[in-house]
Amino acid sequence: MAVEGRPPTPKSILRGHKAQVHAATFIRNNERLVTGDADGFVIAWDLTIMRPRAVWQAHDNAILGIAGWGNDRIITHGRDNKLIIWKLTGDDEARMSTTLPLDPCTEPRPKPWILHLLEVNTMNFCSFSYCPVSAPVLPGQQEGQSQDTAEESRSESELLIAVPNTLASEAIDIFHLPSQTRRHTVKLGDKNGMVMAVALFNQAGSLTLVAGYENGLAIVAHRDPVKNDWVPLYQATCHSQPILSLSVSPARDFFLTSSADAVIAKHPLPPVVSQNSTSTHVTTTQADQVSESEESNRSVNAGDKAAGKSLLGAALAKAKQNPPSQPKPTLQPEEVLTHPLKTVNTKHAGQQSIEIRSDGLIFATAGWDSKIRVYSTKTLKEVAVLKWHQVGCYAVAFANIAPNTGAPSINDQNPKATVSTTGTQPARSDSLGHGTQKPNMDKRLTVVPKLVELTVRDKRLRQAKAAHWLAAGSKDGKVSLWDVF
Repeated sequence: MAVEGRPPTPKSILRGHKAQVHAATFIRNNERLVTGDADGFVIAWDLTIMRPRAVWQAHDNAILGIAGWGNDRIITHGRDNKLIIWKLTGDDEARMSTTLPLDPCTEPRPKPWILHLLEVNTMNFCSFSYCPVSAPVLPGQQEGQSQDTAEESRSESELLIAVPNTLASEAIDIFHLPSQTRRHTVKLGDKNGMVMAVALFNQAGSLTLVAGYENGLAIVAHRDPVKNDWVPLYQATCHSQPILSLSVSPARDFFLTSSADAVIAKHPLPPVVSQNSTSTHVTTTQADQVSESEESNRSVNAGDKAAGKSLLGAALAKAKQNPPSQPKPTLQPEEVLTHPLKTVNTKHAGQQSIEIRSDGLIFATAGWDSKIRVYSTKTLKEVAVLKWHQVGCYAVAFANIAPNTGAPSINDQNPKATVSTTGTQPARSDSLGHGTQKPNMDKRLTVVPKLVELTVRDKRLRQAKAAHWLAAGSKDGKVSLWDVF
């Protein structure tokens, strides 16, 4: 990222927005960076050439949030009270304009196809959150259809969107796509002020909602299918100013909040116990206890008849073989946690955007003081300060660095690739990080691309996908692109 003794410098500066950049996200396996500004313009940048591939005005007012849905859909949320899902494929980019908002344009820029449009509330300055619809295991599910396959299928076709309520600014609406119907309205308090940040995800088969409020309160609640209500699991007020942003860890074990004050807080995400698994376990245990009790009674009765024991002897023998059972544990009401895991005063007020990287090791903030700061998620200690912009930064985004990001895909490989065989399968790591070996594997094919035969575009594509990008949008309309850690 930086030469020893010199401050870090960005890999590239993307110039094109005329207004301040409010949102940024990486899509299509880091091939595209999508940014949105205060005038409602959206730019899809090709990171292989650092040039725009599509430019259009998505909203009539400032953009609050942007996200990708699959490889061909983009979700934008604007202050014009609209949330729009656009269809933008590689073929669609060919007919899109590449004239940047900074450049004069005499003709209207074409827009992608609109798939869905929701009328939502944007008075809170709160961006949306989304998650795929959870796919439960059905009794009649075909054999061979795994839960992962069902989840992937539904995530491509169905989505849940969380936004502030249209009438009550302290409530949250959850919409379903593609039906565009409101499924839930969640109100977790009356005196917390407006909702400032939300996060929605699936946990143990039920929906979990994280919300940050104007009074600095952070709340975690999950939907109880038995009670048909939202049950709070955690709430704590760690900030003296409104919460500006929150980010949930990829492992769903904690989340971070930043505020207009200088505090960054690390909060727990209490685990949700599945009701179905609990009831099944209790039923099975009770059945086992009943069968064991009946079997012991039959054995005692048979022994009494054979030996002709007295009633007192039979009772003592029965008590010895079937001792009094321990009192059955009762399900206690879920306890609401009130203490954060860790808080730190960074002495830098106004860290507007906060984002955790996909590996869960570091997170970054965009500050009003024009600096992008990188922290450790474990200790919350500052590990890097990125300085290039001269005015405040409003948006920060990490590229996905999944373990197989750097591995070549079929589309990236040159047709002229060598194939090597090995006698044993290489050691792989399990979930705990321990190496495992499968000696039964006799042969394994390994596709090794010849890098010298890759085209220039293929090399750039591999580099764009493998880089640990960190993008920051600023008030100056520029986007700085960094390659960090």
